[in-house]
Amino acid sequence: MTETSSQPVPQKAKANLFQQLELDMRLLGMIGAFIILCIGFNIVTDGRFLTPRNLFNLSIQTVSVAIMACGMVFIIVMRHIDLSVGALLATTSAVMAMTQTELLPNVLGMGLNHPATWAITLVVGLVVGTLIGAFHGWMVGYLTIPAFIVTLGGFLVWRNVAWYMTDGQTIGPLDSTFLMFGGTNGTLGTTVSLLFGLAATAVAIWALWSGRRSKAAHGFPVKPVWAETTLAGIIGIAIMGYVLIVNSYAIPTRRLERMFEARGETMPEGLVVGYGIPISVLILIIVAVTLTVVARKTRFGRYIFATGGNPDAAELSGINTRLMTVKIFALMGFLCALSAVVASARLANHSNDIGTLDELRVIAAAVIGGTALSGGIGTIYGAILGALIMQALQSGMAMVGVDAPFQNIVVGTVLVLAVYIDIVYRKRLGAK
Repeated sequence: MTETSSQPVPQKAKANLFQQLELDMRLLGMIGAFIILCIGFNIVTDGRFLTPRNLFNLSIQTVSVAIMACGMVFIIVMRHIDLSVGALLATTSAVMAMTQTELLPNVLGMGLNHPATWAITLVVGLVVGTLIGAFHGWMVGYLTIPAFIVTLGGFLVWRNVAWYMTDGQTIGPLDSTFLMFGGTNGTLGTTVSLLFGLAATAVAIWALWSGRRSKAAHGFPVKPVWAETTLAGIIGIAIMGYVLIVNSYAIPTRRLERMFEARGETMPEGLVVGYGIPISVLILIIVAVTLTVVARKTRFGRYIFATGGNPDAAELSGINTRLMTVKIFALMGFLCALSAVVASARLANHSNDIGTLDELRVIAAAVIGGTALSGGIGTIYGAILGALIMQALQSGMAMVGVDAPFQNIVVGTVLVLAVYIDIVYRKRLGAK
């Protein structure tokens, strides 16, 4: 006779849709906030916010801050802070402007629009930015001066170095090839953008499939097939949606006519050509993918998160945390110089106030994107989404007509609110 137990068999609670998709609820919250912002501003601006033109401009305005926010993630994850990023951007921008307008013409006899001018300018700017960042890291790591103090001093020093180099004047015009890194002056065109979007979608789906296969091979649980398919569909729609939006933003007719005239051709009657993906956005994508791979797949990335999670344990395990500090600040300096390229090319000159308050925007983007100020936690894609939310907020307020002082008040308030929400969220999860 078969015996039956009188004890009730515990039933495993059914996972809801979000749990089956294994989505980060905090990330979903950020995406939801961004969508609500866009819809809200679109309503109060009578449909002007969600136009291809504004979304194109929003993307190129976000790039400079987003590139620096990617580096700030590593800085904050290792329990440091960098208050000098805006001033460092201004200094490297001044260096590159002076290189192509003063140094190369007067020393090497290479004027603007020489084939090598933009390349030499880029190398000089990136090297200077990396060296200044490494110097900050050396003082933090080896002299054990708090990063807050080092970069606060750097904020004053480098802002005024830029002012001294240019006598406080706007430097321009800049090299025409250099300007292609800024936005409307350099885009991929509609056909190449479409091919790039299809290739990026294919790579993203392959990455999802590869990750699933790797998990299954090591015996880890995997998502249901329908969940993976849904995620792949959302990613594909997001990528191709952006490509179709920037392709639909047409180049103004007069500008198009000048482009044909420069080639000695006549523009066909009624021709309409879209911009496509800006080169500056392509730079951001390369930075984001590279740093995500560094964070997840390399020893350097694992050391950063291990040091941020528990610095003492990391030191005892043999990680050279001082050298790691130098490396992440050098990386931050490199990214500040790269942002200077994008920012000065977008403005078509170097201005004395370039990068002003960028330190606030960069730190806010990283924190809103889920980077924990206590260290050890942060993602690159979260920081980029945070930068997009910050820029959408500012762009929307500008379209509504909110005065600049009130815009900064709102940005500061959002930063404090984001930190408070982060504290509450982590307490609920039982984390520090």
